[in-house]
Amino acid sequence: MKKIFVIGGAGYVGSQLVPALLKNNYSVTVYDLMIYGKNFPINDKNLNIIKGDVRDISKLKKALYNHDAVIHLACISNDPSFELNPKLGKEINYDCFKPLVAASKETGIKHFIYASSSSVYGVKDIPDVTEKATLEPLTDYSKFKVQCEEILLSKTDSNFIGSVIRPATVCGYSPRQRLDLVVNILTNFAYHKKKIKIFGGTQLRPNIHINDMVDSYICLLKSDVKKISNEVFNVGFENHSVDTLAKLVKNNIKENVEIEYSKSDDNRSYHINSTKISDKLGFVPKKNINEAIKDLIDAFKKKSLTNTFENEDYFNIKKMQKINLV
Repeated sequence: MKKIFVIGGAGYVGSQLVPALLKNNYSVTVYDLMIYGKNFPINDKNLNIIKGDVRDISKLKKALYNHDAVIHLACISNDPSFELNPKLGKEINYDCFKPLVAASKETGIKHFIYASSSSVYGVKDIPDVTEKATLEPLTDYSKFKVQCEEILLSKTDSNFIGSVIRPATVCGYSPRQRLDLVVNILTNFAYHKKKIKIFGGTQLRPNIHINDMVDSYICLLKSDVKKISNEVFNVGFENHSVDTLAKLVKNNIKENVEIEYSKSDDNRSYHINSTKISDKLGFVPKKNINEAIKDLIDAFKKKSLTNTFENEDYFNIKKMQKINLV
């Protein structure tokens, strides 16, 4: 049984990824600050939880021994959260990465998968933003993603494989929910307020269902080494305008939902092409944005998600402000 070490495994994507890894007969160690709750959503004989800070390289290195692969998800997510405390963001998103890669290599890790971001491309006018497109990050959050990619891919060899995933914005339900991501925001407002306010509307935004995001990591773990070594993969198969996303949400709410439009000074569009991971690894998404919206609505109806505007656990920036992480 292969052992997978998931850094940031108790977050939005991690809390969906870990159960999926267990179902695929992997043994899993989650290394996480556990700021969203002391208890992981599931218990399993093949699951080990370690509460730890990614900046604590000594503790991290001890925990890394006897694992086959690392999936590194941990970061201060999105620009507003990063900008709340740029020093902290740099420490977690960049400063500790080189020592982490070195520790992984020294402890015998064979495969290191890094969760980068599709934001590394910046704004592009070209029709297809593939992995060959120039990287023009607009913020420190995105710049550090680029620099971490470079660090990882410069340290690989025949015994230490590096793979990079550049995800679109993730959407849908998770045991560790986020309601500060575009589709999730729109669905929350449409369901509870019966009103969506959007600025502009023509801007494109790439999105991916959280289950497909999870499947892409498992796909990398199972793929032939030659196909994934030192490779970068975009993962995001639907590029829709904000207006289209709002209308998709509206169509899934059975009651009347008002969409209010306001002018925006920021009409930047982001989009990516994910043909490479399909052509090279045979990865095909099984879900879509529409299903992500339905999953969220179902969670609202079942009261799986409550107090959805005030609960800081659903909003990274609110959570960081409350716990004052330093």
